[in-house]
Amino acid sequence: MTLAVHEAAKNGDRSENGDYIYGKKRLREIDRRVRYLSKRLDEVTVVDRLPADQDKVFFGAWVTLEDDDGNEYCYRIVGADEIDPSRQKISIDSPMAKQLLGKRLDDVVSLRTADQLRTCTIIDVHYQGVDTDTHSGEV
Repeated sequence: MTLAVHEAAKNGDRSENGDYIYGKKRLREIDRRVRYLSKRLDEVTVVDRLPADQDKVFFGAWVTLEDDDGNEYCYRIVGADEIDPSRQKISIDSPMAKQLLGKRLDDVVSLRTADQLRTCTIIDVHYQGVDTDTHSGEV
């Protein structure tokens, strides 16, 4: 990218040089992202082992819930930089994850959605196979 900006700068008046202006803007965006990621590295904790009590909800768990109507929903609790609602990955900082953390199999939790309060039972907690796309659902 810096080479592209350097080459664009050779093309004359920089104030009207679209390639140069775009390249400089892109370099600023890249620098901003590098600074953000560098700061995040100081704050993150690597979780490199499974918890001793795998019936309890911790970071990295897949949690399957069943609501009062018998509908099942499955979510994985991940870090803030890993959230992906389309793959049922929710942030450990989300209200739902905060309700689930520390709970066990068969515990009942109350989860607030945009329009209602739902009561759900934890029917499965597991940590294996966490990178599969076989989980789906929403509360």
